[in-house]
Amino acid sequence: MSKTERITVAYGDGIGPEIMDATIRIMDAAEVGLAYDVIEIGEKVYKSGHKSGISPESWETLRNNPVFLKAPITTPQGGGYKSLNVTIRKSLGLFSNVRPFRSYPPYVPSNFPNMDVVIVRENEEDLYAGIEHQQTSEVVQTLKLISEPGSEKIVRYAFEYAKAYNRKKVTCMTKDNIMKHSDGMFHKVFNEIAKEYPDIEADHWIIDIGSAVVAARPESLDVVVTLNLYGDVISDIAAEVAGSVGMAGSANIGMNHAMFEAIHGSAPDIAGKNMANPSGLLNGACMMLVQLGKADKAELIQNAWLKTLEDGIHTGDIYRAQRSVEKVGTKEFADAIIERLGQKPSKLKPVQYEENVKISIDVKEKPAKKKDLVGVDVFIDWRGESRDANEIGDKLLNEASTDKLKLKLISNRGVLVYPNGMPETFKTDHWRCRFTNPEGEVLQNGDVIELLNKVEATGFDFIKTEHLYHFDGERGYSLSQGE
Repeated sequence: MSKTERITVAYGDGIGPEIMDATIRIMDAAEVGLAYDVIEIGEKVYKSGHKSGISPESWETLRNNPVFLKAPITTPQGGGYKSLNVTIRKSLGLFSNVRPFRSYPPYVPSNFPNMDVVIVRENEEDLYAGIEHQQTSEVVQTLKLISEPGSEKIVRYAFEYAKAYNRKKVTCMTKDNIMKHSDGMFHKVFNEIAKEYPDIEADHWIIDIGSAVVAARPESLDVVVTLNLYGDVISDIAAEVAGSVGMAGSANIGMNHAMFEAIHGSAPDIAGKNMANPSGLLNGACMMLVQLGKADKAELIQNAWLKTLEDGIHTGDIYRAQRSVEKVGTKEFADAIIERLGQKPSKLKPVQYEENVKISIDVKEKPAKKKDLVGVDVFIDWRGESRDANEIGDKLLNEASTDKLKLKLISNRGVLVYPNGMPETFKTDHWRCRFTNPEGEVLQNGDVIELLNKVEATGFDFIKTEHLYHFDGERGYSLSQGE
């Protein structure tokens, strides 16, 4: 008899209660040995005054139980509401989002009958840090934050996943031809870690052509590891290519906690109509059972699910008259799976897990690098009548430069406009003014403060600064045209 373990469950919003009820009925029929602590999250909690969509009491339950099975929720529009998914992932340190995608032809139509790819997405960093500022009347900034230890954790997890599940290749996807420092660091970490796994093939795609590969040649991929935003996008592409977004489950894995869910949303338009396909959440629950050391129960359930698909018993989203036998609702689909517990598919490939598969990673803190301040970018909010870069440039060069910091260049939206800018270049009210030491001397913060005092004295409105550093002698900032 399986050991009984407590997990946290949230029924969510929209179709959430229906698909969670179906999933739990199937798990209970399979005698998976789980007890459920139910919490309320989502729309009602948001509207009761909790901007994050979860109450302090529910946080305690989540912290006490290492595993969380979550149905989709609805985040109200506007009003400063925060994404609950992002909040939970970050608060509990769920750094790895694992999404397997497999095609099930001919029962679920797909042009790629042998598709079997796993996307491992970094879950805590990137643009999903959610740090945004409006800096001028015309310009808003979003910070993209990528850390070396965060990159190492997710890349190492991807290789360990591939090793644990006998996968042959790990593909990294970035945009480091443009973002040479952020994405470049991720790619560099990938290359370094790949050397530790000589039995696993490693390759890299730029994300735009990589996305095209996911859409057009997914069978050439095995395990894909990528940054947060890219992983979010290509996961939905992969789900559609495999046949249906409604089929895919998702695991969010941390060092001490894990959350499992479907990748689709709450679909309020069909809520309460017994129409929803519970397969995504059910597959997420099976990933949870493997995580809990109950691989035999995950096998039992997923093989019964495959047999149900094979027998042509389909919910409306995948029902097709020419190949389906019966169109059923959420409850009836769950009943059909329960009836088939103990059976295996004869045409689709049966699921088989190894017992007690554990993935563990160890990321050691590295010594801090030697950091030298070599310059500063001062961002200025300025319009001027003609937005003439020579006007702002000449004044800053002649009136704001100090003995230690001289104006080197000005860019506008990343395009060089001073010196020797082109008059055709479109300019906003957001100017990046780079000051450096002509002799290459190491600077102090006091040198920057002196500069800012002089900039203020010129009457220009400086809105932010970014210090320019060398780390262990290597440049830690992007170059502009002309540098």
